[in-house]
Amino acid sequence: MPADSPRRLFGTDGVRGTANIEPMTSETVLALGRAIAHVVKKEPHRHRIIIGKDTRLSGYMLESALTSGICSMGVDVMLVGPLPTPGIAFLTRSMRADAGVVISASHNPFQDNGIKFFDRTGFKLPDETEREIEQLLSGSEIAHLRPTATEVGKAHRIDDAAGRFNVFLKSTFPRNMTLDGMKLVVDCANGAGYRVGPEVFDELGADVVAIGVEPDGENINEGCGALHPEHLGERVRVEQANVGIAIDGDGDRVIFTDETGDVVDGDELIAMLGIDLFGRDALANQGVVATVMSNIGLEVALRERGIRLIRVAVGDRYVVEEMRRSGYVLGGEQSGHIVCLDESTTGDGLLTALKVLALMIESGKPLSELRKVMQRFPQKLVNVRVRERRDLDEIASVAKAIDAANSELGDRGRVLVRYSGTEPLVRVMVEGDRPELVDRLVDDIAGTVRTALA
Repeated sequence: MPADSPRRLFGTDGVRGTANIEPMTSETVLALGRAIAHVVKKEPHRHRIIIGKDTRLSGYMLESALTSGICSMGVDVMLVGPLPTPGIAFLTRSMRADAGVVISASHNPFQDNGIKFFDRTGFKLPDETEREIEQLLSGSEIAHLRPTATEVGKAHRIDDAAGRFNVFLKSTFPRNMTLDGMKLVVDCANGAGYRVGPEVFDELGADVVAIGVEPDGENINEGCGALHPEHLGERVRVEQANVGIAIDGDGDRVIFTDETGDVVDGDELIAMLGIDLFGRDALANQGVVATVMSNIGLEVALRERGIRLIRVAVGDRYVVEEMRRSGYVLGGEQSGHIVCLDESTTGDGLLTALKVLALMIESGKPLSELRKVMQRFPQKLVNVRVRERRDLDEIASVAKAIDAANSELGDRGRVLVRYSGTEPLVRVMVEGDRPELVDRLVDDIAGTVRTALA
């Protein structure tokens, strides 16, 4: 498969779909297991792959298929059960495994599931490795590879996996601090963090009100977790807690609510943490990485303090790739994927939460005060259904409308016009410091797109 060819099976975060329907079938997942096992067998030693999962009903089925495929290629499997995605990345590094695999569809409903891979360093596989896996699945190159006797892989469970991740998380919290006197509402989305999340905060001294910690295989992300912070806010007000912390089904993102119950999203968390690091001369290259979807209020808040914002395509993998390429230590997404690259290789909701709590303690300020470092700018998004896809830059009327809007907004706003990746839509988004201006400009551009393509 050519290096620049598109990936057919892998999306921006692994393979994902409805469980028991292609590609998330036992047959395909078994083949994925064989392929990843073949890819990691580069050195002449006994190889090991860690497998973790979230709490979905289909996790049992896919875990068994994946284990079978890996063992059939002569590679051993270490099963850790339900554990947040960043926990699998951490264990892959710390246990010197050859790869880590997470069975999860993250924030999707329970009927979906997915597979994502980490290399031995704890980073998600690069595009070229995913293409290699796809090529192995579509061909017969490894069909004849059938180890026998003692060469068949073994599988065993790691009983203390959650405890190891717990210890790592607590090690990232300042040793001279505790959470004594803080009351936290912690929503674990009935997902992979339902045990380790409350334990970490409790062991650091917090008074923890844990919700979303009763998974039944079907209730992951259902009306809870980072996707539904409004329920968290209500509980924070009832409990009179200091903050609310909500992670998603696989624990790699976090959304807060302040003590008043108002939602604090990923952009605001990045602003707080980035400005704090900059003030302590600990923000490498004086820059932060975010995606094209981050609010321009984040960009303005950072720019006013001499911090650069580098934007990349949507997807935490692209955030991490840019951070590694250019030497940045903080990046993330509005959705709550926050990456602290000096301590973790992927988004980590619980680690991020500990960073924010440490900032609250050190500053002596409530979250409602800390969040004021960033002013969210009004934003409007309009979807325009189109009949065809043409290069938007080559449609003169659309390009002219976008240029005119950018000129009027100046450095206090921005325009983003892009095709949807999954539907016949053009997404027109405008941000600015005046709602009436945003409304007018987004309607102008959307109307021009509709005339040209609808």
